[in-house]
Amino acid sequence: MADAHAKNHDYHLVDPSPWPLVGALSAFVLATGLIMWMHESTPIIFFLGLVGVVYTMVMWWRDVIREAHSGDHTPVVQLHLRYGMILFIASEVMFFAAWFWAFFDASLFPGEAIQYSRTELTGGHWPPQGIEVLDPWHLPLLNTVILLTSGTTVTWAHHALLHDDREGLKWGLVLTIVLGLLFTAIQAYEYGHASFEFSGNIYGATFFMATGFHGAHVIIGTLFLIVCLGRALAGHFSPTQHFGFEAAAWYWHFVDVVWLFLFTFVYVWASWGAVIAH
Repeated sequence: MADAHAKNHDYHLVDPSPWPLVGALSAFVLATGLIMWMHESTPIIFFLGLVGVVYTMVMWWRDVIREAHSGDHTPVVQLHLRYGMILFIASEVMFFAAWFWAFFDASLFPGEAIQYSRTELTGGHWPPQGIEVLDPWHLPLLNTVILLTSGTTVTWAHHALLHDDREGLKWGLVLTIVLGLLFTAIQAYEYGHASFEFSGNIYGATFFMATGFHGAHVIIGTLFLIVCLGRALAGHFSPTQHFGFEAAAWYWHFVDVVWLFLFTFVYVWASWGAVIAH
């Protein structure tokens, strides 16, 4: 009987898990609570769903880490995990394509976009008259340098891991995390001093949706790297098996590339001929 059930393939058949069901129910509660909160109801349901989602993530990924340590992540399984991460990043690209589509639709056809604005914006050019844009060569440029530098530090950490340099791995992750937190702090300061708001005009709506969605990804990526740092300090990862870190590095590089497009078009291109707020 034991021989009949022996594993003679490279694939991993996962054990029954409650986390897909728990995660789906938590996501439903989260979405329902968010909608109710937007309609000026209590935010308690939203936070209950958020707790459920975070708990599911922690427990599910804990199980995945245990599977890796038990030898279930064979080279074939690791390859398929990489395929899954690539498809996930591709889905994220589609999200950003939607925000860029909205931005270019409004900026290339400003007459139609502005006519539906609730503020007193006039003119057929972009940005609309009455909008003072952020100086792209001030804080946005600084954040660009910070994020590109963080891309080099996470690459340093990856190469250190491949060469079994544990100290280089740890310090590369520490520097990347610090730079990610600095980027978020500067963007929060920038938002607080913007002369336009999210609601009431198409420029503010497209600007904050595009850059804010990216900022959310920076926060998620930073948390991803913090988890990797904790695992590195605990002795996890090896030069031949480190998909968790590799996925975090891929995600961080994706965030870098998206920011280059945002800086080029949303900040620089959209500010040509506009009134700069100082």
